[in-house]
Amino acid sequence: MKFVLEVTVDDDGAMARDPAGELGRILRYWGGNIHHYAVRPGDASEIYDSEYCEVGAWRVTDSPGASPSAS
Repeated sequence: MKFVLEVTVDDDGAMARDPAGELGRILRYWGGNIHHYAVRPGDASEIYDSEYCEVGAWRVTDSPGASPSAS
């Protein structure tokens, strides 16, 4: 299986003002909360920045060779 985390760094909002800080916060948050999921193919969730704007998603795919957009 493959764990995929994608975050869009746009030209506005919290991600644009402090990309390293926002990415660090996102990784800490999801690293601490992933235990709430079974972590098996099909699991997924949206990712939000500190302003609660959706900036990406994570998902678990069937196989390591699966396309990042597959779920």
